[in-house]
Parts: sequence; structure tokens; C-alpha cells
Amino acid sequence: MDKKFAEIISLIKQARNKALLAVKTELINLYWNIAEYINRQVANAAWGDGTINELADLIQKEHPDLKGFNRRGLYRMKQFYETYAHSKFVSSVMTQIQSSDYQLTEAVPSVMSQ
Repeated sequence: MDKKFAEIISLIKQARNKALLAVKTELINLYWNIAEYINRQVANAAWGDGTINELADLIQKEHPDLKGFNRRGLYRMKQFYETYAHSKFVSSVMTQIQSSDYQLTEAVPSVMSQ
């Protein structure tokens, strides 16, 4: 590689890595928020045992382009949330974020930097 272009190539790679991290962060936030919502609905007895299956079926039927939101995926999100919801590093980050719409847009970057 020509050394005079090495810095440009480095800038491109750094930007690509930052973009991938941002996408991954947003997906983790999405999965967390979905699981938190599901968990809250189940805990409040608003949803029964079969409701997650109904949700998965609805997503598959009406939005077949949305991948990863089948029964198994939704239960994995719920399991992820239940596993880490009471962890100290998540709780401390969550207390820093006061949002009425449950979006944790800054939670994952803070957690990942620890």
C-alpha cells in the first residue's frame, strides 16, 4: 500500500468500526427495551404465557422482513434482560438515564467502556 494514502485508509477503517459499534449498540438497546417491556407486561399479569408466541407470530406474519423477532429470539431477549437487569453495572447506568420512554440510548456505550 502506498504510504501517502495510509492515513486515509486508517480514517475509513476507524469510521467503519465506529459505525458498526453504533449499529450494535442500537440493536442491544432495542433488544433490552423490547425485553424490558415484555418482562413488565408479564410481571403485571397483562400478558399470559402465550402472548410472546402471539407477538412472534404477528411479527412474522405482518412484518416478515424483520428477522430475529421469532419466538426464540424474543425469549432470548427476555432471558438477556432477566439475567442482567439487576446487575450492578446495568443498574448504575440505568439510574443515570432518566427517560420516560424507556430508551437507553447511552446505556450500552457506557457499559462497554468499563
